[in-house]
Amino acid sequence: MRVKLILLGAFLISALSFAQGKVGTVNMDLIVSKMPQSKTVIERVSKYAVRLDSSLQAKTAAYSNAIKIYDKTQESLNEEQKKEKYAELANMEKDMNNFRTNGSKLLQIQRDQLMRPIYKKINEQIIAIAKEDGYSQILTTDRNEFAYFDENFDITNKVLLKLGIQE
Repeated sequence: MRVKLILLGAFLISALSFAQGKVGTVNMDLIVSKMPQSKTVIERVSKYAVRLDSSLQAKTAAYSNAIKIYDKTQESLNEEQKKEKYAELANMEKDMNNFRTNGSKLLQIQRDQLMRPIYKKINEQIIAIAKEDGYSQILTTDRNEFAYFDENFDITNKVLLKLGIQE
């Protein structure tokens, strides 16, 4: 009886160790690059970057012009006026530097907002495929997070097909 219990326990332990979930992989970067909406996002972000750049150029030109005017008129200004103009120039420079620093953040925020619906759409298809095919986990291959994966479990092409994108 004792031997039978030990054998039953060993059988259950080995069965549980083989009852692992099905794991799949997906290449998100590849899918995003093939989606037509991505081109629109790139165009819109590029246009936004041009607008930000032209605003920065305008601020830079105004600052340069203010410096030239200050250089030409500083001899005719009294000390109080010089301090005032210098403070104005310092504020202009600070504003220009803040705009330069915040510009890259604004650009990233714009890109993230425009990409959010694309990632949502892809994620919905990944979830649908995972449920249809019985996957317990889907890992992304984009960031080299692991050294080996079986390409038979890669669902990238299925996601592309569900999104109506032919490879």
